[in-house]
Formats: sequence, structure tokens, C-alpha cells
Amino acid sequence: MTSVLPVNPPVAPMLAKLARELPAGDDLLYEPKWDGFRCIVFRDGDQISLESRNERPLTRYFPELVDALRGELPERCVVDGEVVIVGRHGLDFDALLQRVHPAASRINKLAKETPASFVAFDLLSDGDADLRDTPFGERRRRLVDLLGPARPPVYVTPATADPDQAKDWFSRFEGAGLDGVVAKSAAGLYLEDKRAMVKVKHDRTADCVVGGYREHKAGGVGSLLLGLFDADGFLHRVGVCSSFNVAHRAELVDELAPLLLPSGQPHPWLADPADRGDGSPSDAPNRWSQGRDTSWTPLVPSRVCEVAYDHLQGDRFRHATQFRRWRPDRDPSSCTYDQLDTPVPYELHQIFGHPATMLHISM
Repeated sequence: MTSVLPVNPPVAPMLAKLARELPAGDDLLYEPKWDGFRCIVFRDGDQISLESRNERPLTRYFPELVDALRGELPERCVVDGEVVIVGRHGLDFDALLQRVHPAASRINKLAKETPASFVAFDLLSDGDADLRDTPFGERRRRLVDLLGPARPPVYVTPATADPDQAKDWFSRFEGAGLDGVVAKSAAGLYLEDKRAMVKVKHDRTADCVVGGYREHKAGGVGSLLLGLFDADGFLHRVGVCSSFNVAHRAELVDELAPLLLPSGQPHPWLADPADRGDGSPSDAPNRWSQGRDTSWTPLVPSRVCEVAYDHLQGDRFRHATQFRRWRPDRDPSSCTYDQLDTPVPYELHQIFGHPATMLHISM
């Protein structure tokens, strides 16, 4: 994008550090944490550019948003926000992943079938003004003034200074697929690539069957492949457990060696390769994962571990889980979906307080 904006790409977005409790303070503003693609939008006249958190171009993947943003944004501005897609049961991250596709025909088809929305939560520039050194409270006020009247699929995220309301959001909004709550200092400046905000995410535990593992590129076990049984007794892949240190990765190789699947012995995930459930709809490489090794080592599914997870999307864990401990006292057959918390469904249009059709869920 050739531009004369006061803030030009690439911009590394301001980030958040994780906390387990919601912080309190007189100058804090709280927002829902959206589960989508972080996106900074640059507009200079008719030119619209969407950049990802990792400074990769998103523009071609969301043509329906380009047209909408051209109609709703000021002539010259830079806005930080989130691209989301709403499914029948809330925010649908899998649908977003499917957009990252090399074929324009496929993208255009999905743009009509599963249109995206843009939720704005920060304003980096307006006209000729670079606002990164302006306190967030003022940036937020200007953002609301500019985009408050915007029409779907462009929105301004709700915000509150009331920690009790933020706690209520944390509980209720999960039923619409939101990730948690973000706390920002009203006096804070926009600090690129710095963890200057605080995010509080849902943290729960589950006992899962270990059905296999993937090797780390530096050797040892990189991640455990987790499974849960459905009501019919089928073991589904529901996610991965990762973030082991170097020593633990090496120890796990020896610890899991007795569980290596003997040649010729059946395994539910080998019998049904369409059942993936490791956090993505497919192991097939896409534009952002080319070269990633998706091979895995099957294990006899007889060992149980307890993991911490933050969010369940459909029948899978949305993010990688954290290993807590082995559970030798648990029988693998007892590791079912029944143990998981199911958030009460919440309609996204209620979050904005008006019937925003693009963020409405038909239950």
C-alpha cells in the first residue's frame, strides 16, 4: 500500500500479558477479548489495506470487508481491531482459517457463505494526526465518535470502567465464543509490540486420553495429541498439549516409549483420518503453514493426563492446552465430553445493545 498516512505499515500491534485475575484500578478500561484475527486497517482514500498481527497481508482474504470498511471508515485513518466470523453457536475461528486459501474463487465463495465482521478497538491515526502518543482514553473517545454510527459489519467494541461489569462480561460473553476480558490503562500510549495490556482468559481443566505425539523440531516430544470419548465410545482428537521445556521433551520420549503402537494394531485416528480435532479443520498445509511437519506418532490410547484449557470451540480446544499432571488413577474410558463446562449460549447482538445482523446468532 503506497500511502502518505501518518502511520504506515508495517505496524506491530500492541499486545497483552496474561493474568489469572481481573486487575482493578481507577484508570482502567475493560473490553471483551474477541477470538479472531488481529487486524490493523489502513485507509487512505480508496486504498484499504488489512495487515495481520504478524504483519502479513489479509486484504485478499476478506473482500467483503474491504468494501464495507471503505463505506464506514473516515477517508484517512488507521484502526486496530479484530476480524471475526460468526457461526450458529458464536464466533467461528475455523471459518476464519478456511479463508486463508490460495484460490480467489474459494475466498469469494466463502465471503458470501460466511461473511466476516470487523470489530474496532483502537485508533492509531485520524487524518494527519498520529495518535500513538495520545492516551488510550482519548483514542477511545475519538474512535467512538468516528465509528459509533458505523453500520454492520463494522463495529466498535464495548468498553466499561466498571470492574463488576467486566467480571459479568467474563462469565456471560463466553457463551458467544469470546475469549475473556482485556484491561487497558486509560492513560496508556500505543506501544507497538509491547505487552502493555492485560488479558484474563478462562482457565479450566480436563482429563484427556493421550493418543499420540508430535516431535519437536529440536528433538523430543513437542506436543501430546489429546482425545475425548463421545457418547458412542469414539475417541476424538480434541487438541494438543505443548510448551514442554527441553528436559521434559527428552524425558517424555522415554516415558511414552512403552505406549508406542505395535505394528498392525488398530488406532481410532488411523482408522478415520478425517477425524482430526487438533485445533484446525485439516492438517493440509495452507499459505501460512507451508513446510510445517504434521506427522505424528500413534500411541496405545491408555494413558490419561490432566490439562488446563481456556476455551472449547465446537468439539475441540481452541488453543493449545497446558500439561498439569498425569492421572494414573483415571481409566481412559472415563475421559468424555461430559466433564467439560458448556457455556450458556449468548447472542452477540446483545453485546452491542442493538440488533446488529452480522453479529446475531440464531440458536
